[in-house]
Amino acid sequence: MYLEGMRGSWMQHPFLRSKFVIKNPNDIRLIAESGITEVFIDTAHGLDVAPPPAVVTVAQATAAEPATVVVAAPPAAATPAGPVPIGEEMQRARNLMSEGKRAVVSMFQEARMGKSVSPEAASGLVEEISSSVSRNPAALISLARLKTADDYTYMHSVAVCAMMVALSRALNLDERQTREAGMAGLMHDLGKAMIPAAILNKPGKLTDEEFAIVKSHPGRGHELLVESGSASTGVLEVCLHHHEKMDGSGYPHRQKGEEISLFARMGAVCDVYDAITSNRPYKAGWEPAESIKKMSAWCNGHFDETVFHAFVKSIGIYPVGSLVRLASGRLGVVTEQTAKSLVMPMVKVFFSTKSGVHLRPEMLDLSRAAGGEKIVGIESPKKWGIKNLENYWAE
Repeated sequence: MYLEGMRGSWMQHPFLRSKFVIKNPNDIRLIAESGITEVFIDTAHGLDVAPPPAVVTVAQATAAEPATVVVAAPPAAATPAGPVPIGEEMQRARNLMSEGKRAVVSMFQEARMGKSVSPEAASGLVEEISSSVSRNPAALISLARLKTADDYTYMHSVAVCAMMVALSRALNLDERQTREAGMAGLMHDLGKAMIPAAILNKPGKLTDEEFAIVKSHPGRGHELLVESGSASTGVLEVCLHHHEKMDGSGYPHRQKGEEISLFARMGAVCDVYDAITSNRPYKAGWEPAESIKKMSAWCNGHFDETVFHAFVKSIGIYPVGSLVRLASGRLGVVTEQTAKSLVMPMVKVFFSTKSGVHLRPEMLDLSRAAGGEKIVGIESPKKWGIKNLENYWAE
């Protein structure tokens, strides 16, 4: 059967998603042991119970005599559960970004109006983001980087959620921890709902007083989540401490080293990467590969080195969207990572530095390329007059 949902807390069950195909009796046993007593199935995606329709509880389903089922053909456009090429995931990721923005805007508005913000209400969005990352992490993470400066405050939360899920898997955290990390990423900047928009969107340098107001957002977000009464320890930690640094120079509590929780150290890396690669009111975002290079130099004081290396493993040394120069003198944009090596991604070659002209776009798998073709450096699109680089990889 296709499980559409479970009645109960999303943190209660042991699965990363609440929508999936039941593949073996152990799945049912795990649900029953978690205390979930009622589930919903989608008969368009999987098997049905025998007519007449009846409510089947977990206790009944795990009885010695199983329910009779009938076969229903799955729909032609069913969403795949396993890994897919980035191109196949792009449109789903676009739709998810729109859904995510609406959800975060609504969450921020409720916080501003003094209403309680419940992390559990966003569990469905976190699961959808987790599913997209499972199919192809680069699709959602790369598209989220293209947000406008006006969208930054809201889309940043969606992007960090996706990166926290991908990073959790690179660190081999279990499904419950991965789900919690995703929720922490979505909620980490909730306190910015209480910061005046004129300060958040100021195009120039902040005054000392304005910067002090901005620096209050971790504490204010933490207060909102504590008041909700449903935020987990991990979510609270990331919200309050994602601006701490390993050398103790961060804020609000100047924690250092092992004093900073693992989730908060993860949040610090994901938060900074999305911040420096995104267009902001006061600066244009850096290119993704350039950002990875700069962040690697900050490991000694800012980031946990192990966490940062796992982050690079999750998105690549040359993340999707990076403009790279090849040994042949051609330029190409990274379109997807390959399983063989972090330095041998898929590249769409389209420009010659020798002749200064655009070439007919050609896909090149550097893990299989002949003739010693390899990446020899990263390039700036502005240097070569290349505009709308995303047109080469985001379509």
